[in-house]
Amino acid sequence: MNLIEKTLSTTLATRFADQVEFRPAQVTAIARELGIKDGEAYKYTTSFPKVRRGVYNLESVVVPLRQIPNSEKKSVASAVQSIVNSEIFVPAKDQYYVPWGNSKDVEMIVKSGSFYPTFITGLSGNGKTTMVEQACARTNREYVRVQITPETDEDDLIGGFRLIDGETVFAKGPVIKAMEAGALLLIDEIDRGSNKIMCLQGVLEGKPIMIKKTGEVIKPAEGFNVISTANTKGQGSEDGRFIAATIIDEAFLERFTITLEQPYPSMSIEKKIIVKHMDKFDCKDNDFADRLTQWSETIRKTYEDGGVDDIISTRRLCHIVQTFSIFNDRTKSIDLCISRFDADTKEAFKDLYALIDNTTEEADSSESAGVDIDNILDNAIYSTEG
Repeated sequence: MNLIEKTLSTTLATRFADQVEFRPAQVTAIARELGIKDGEAYKYTTSFPKVRRGVYNLESVVVPLRQIPNSEKKSVASAVQSIVNSEIFVPAKDQYYVPWGNSKDVEMIVKSGSFYPTFITGLSGNGKTTMVEQACARTNREYVRVQITPETDEDDLIGGFRLIDGETVFAKGPVIKAMEAGALLLIDEIDRGSNKIMCLQGVLEGKPIMIKKTGEVIKPAEGFNVISTANTKGQGSEDGRFIAATIIDEAFLERFTITLEQPYPSMSIEKKIIVKHMDKFDCKDNDFADRLTQWSETIRKTYEDGGVDDIISTRRLCHIVQTFSIFNDRTKSIDLCISRFDADTKEAFKDLYALIDNTTEEADSSESAGVDIDNILDNAIYSTEG
C-alpha cells in the first residue's frame, strides 16, 4: 500500500466509523481535501470488490485501521514532531526582565483568561515577543509559540498526515493543541506569512472549527486566546525596512479586538534593561550603560527626524553587552555588533559613540579633529543614491 492509499484508507476509517461500502464520488471528495488527484482516488476505490453498481467494499482496509488500540494510536501520534514549535508549556520567569511599554496591559489580558485576540506591532528588537512570553510566565499560563514564515500553511498550523513506522496518522498542529489545552497561542511575525494563514480566520473568532482532513470538530477550551506580533500593521512596509512583510487581508485583521503599538523604551527604562543584562552576564559597568543609552537615544531621534535609515534596537544593545562580557572592550563590542550595517552607517555610528564616550581612542582622534555629533550624522551616507 503506497502513501496515497494509506492516507485515503486512514481518513475513511476515521471519518466514517461504521461504513465499509463507498462510492467513488465519496472518496474523490475526501481526496480533494487531502490534495490527492481525482484519478488516483477513483483508481484506488475501484480496486476493491464491487458490491453493486457504483459501490465498492473497502472493508479490508478500513476495518483493521479502526481496530488499532487507542494506546497504540496515541504512541504513534506522539512520535510526530511538528515543523514549528508546538510544545505547550509555562515559560520560565526571567529574573532579568524589565517590564515596560505595553507589558502591564498584555499581562492583564493574559491573566483574564478571556478570548481577546490581540495584535502587537512595533519595530524590530523592542521586546514584543518577550513581553508576551513573560506575561505568561508571571501569570502561570501555558502558551504555544508559532513562528510564521512565507511557507507556513494549514498543514503546519492545523495539522496533517504523517507517515510514522509505515503507518499514516494525523498529527494535530500547534493551533489545535493550544485550543484543546486552553493555552495562549502566540503567533510570532504574523506579517511574514502568505494568504495561507487565512485558515486561522475561524480560530480568531473563538468558535469551534472543523479539521477538514479528519472531520473532527475542535471546541476551544476555556482560557484559549491568540496574540500576534508583527513589525507592521499588516499593510506592508512602505519604507522598505521590512521587505518580507506582507499585506494581510483586511477581513483577517478585523478579527483582532485591539492593536497595541510597542515603542522603544525611554532612556531610563533602557538603562535598566542594559544594567540587568550586565548583571546577567556579570559585566557590570554603569558608565558604559550610560554611554550606550545616550548613544542609542541620539541615533533614534535622528532616525525619527529622517536623518538616518537605520536604528539601534534594544536587542542590539543587549547583544553589545553580551559581547562586552566576552571581550571586555567597549569599542570592539560595538564594532562587532554593528558590522551588519553598511560601511557608511557603521562608521557614522562608531564615530558618534566615540564622541559620547571619551574613554575610547576614537574619541580622542575625533575631538582633535573638531568633529561633533551633528556633523557626523549629517555627513553620513545612508542610502545607495549617488
